[in-house]
Amino acid sequence: MTRRSQHYPPELRERAVRMVAEVTPNYDSPWAAMGAVAQKLGVGTA
Repeated sequence: MTRRSQHYPPELRERAVRMVAEVTPNYDSPWAAMGAVAQKLGVGTA
């Protein structure tokens, strides 16, 4: 079984982490922020 995190390049993961950190204060929960960033980047949340 492969890990899901290996499906995306490291640069994309790093960008997503930075974006989530930046937008989290604008959302009710970290999960909501992750969902919004995932949608913007065109990737899944989990």
